[in-house]
Amino acid sequence: MKTRFTWYGHATLGVQTGEYRLLIDPFFSGNTQTKQDPGQIDADYILITHGHGDHVGDAPQIARLTGATIIANAEISTWFAKQGFKTHAQHLGGGFPYPFGYLKMTMALHGSALPDGSYGGNPGGFLLTTLDGKKLYLAGDTGLFGDMQLIGDEGLDLAVIPIGDNYTMGPDDALRAVRLLRPKVVVPIHFNTFPVIQQDAVAWVERVNTDATSKAFLLQPGESLEV
Repeated sequence: MKTRFTWYGHATLGVQTGEYRLLIDPFFSGNTQTKQDPGQIDADYILITHGHGDHVGDAPQIARLTGATIIANAEISTWFAKQGFKTHAQHLGGGFPYPFGYLKMTMALHGSALPDGSYGGNPGGFLLTTLDGKKLYLAGDTGLFGDMQLIGDEGLDLAVIPIGDNYTMGPDDALRAVRLLRPKVVVPIHFNTFPVIQQDAVAWVERVNTDATSKAFLLQPGESLEV
């Protein structure tokens, strides 16, 4: 079974594992890093890490068009459910066996107010174990935290982490995160979308490949890699 990861720019991700299509934090409208039309993307499940507008993004439009189930914490799931969407609520530390694999919510150090100002609960990340045993850690927006060491103990095939600074980890802390997580492959995200998160991602990838045991890849928006 193949699992393919796609970066659409900013923190918008796609994972296709077997026949299932997952879309994470679908921010297309207003995302200067992508030309993807949100009305032309397929999804079976939409995963939301937290409530900020650049992560909730186009989830309502895409869920309405595709009938996708929205997976998020209880507060965000309730917010979507009240609008008539199909949801599955989880919380930090809890996992659930979906048809595409086992999905656990992990902690993240961030905020989570929803676009209308509603309380969005605790921010999070996702640890996905696919049906054939591949482990993908999608950190969400977060600062560095020591329990990344425990997440790394899972034996990660892929980690996707922010490097933009200001709102999340910057390059130095992101490198420390890689050393804690010890993934086979790491992909940087959440940089260069806004002026305050401008970073030299090429230089960061070179640092990881020199100073850590993981292999870092810099994807261009819309590019994919097989896990």
